[in-house]
Amino acid sequence: MAKDETKAIAPEILKSDADSLAAIQDLSGYAPVNPDFALAKLTAAQTALGSAASDFAQAEADWQTARDQRVAAQWTFHNVMVGARQQVVAQYGDDSNEAQAVGLKKKSEYAKRARKPEPAK
Repeated sequence: MAKDETKAIAPEILKSDADSLAAIQDLSGYAPVNPDFALAKLTAAQTALGSAASDFAQAEADWQTARDQRVAAQWTFHNVMVGARQQVVAQYGDDSNEAQAVGLKKKSEYAKRARKPEPAK
């Protein structure tokens, strides 16, 4: 019926569909020729949609929890490594090969500031 059934439907359209179902449920003589559109099948489809939406919301919440746990673990690891680098500098010095081995720049490798010549008077 639709052109592309892989894309999500806009909430406004789903609201309209739910309103239509409510109106059909109020009809006393609803008896479609096509049995695929019987009231029982319509309500079953709405129930399946509610169940799928609930499952999706739970999966999304689980994903967000897992993402938060991963981010917390990343920050814990990073902070531990920053502390470990500081301990290497404290133990071996800031101009040591060991400090360079853990990814820090030796103090002697930093460029010296060039003095500005004083303006002539």
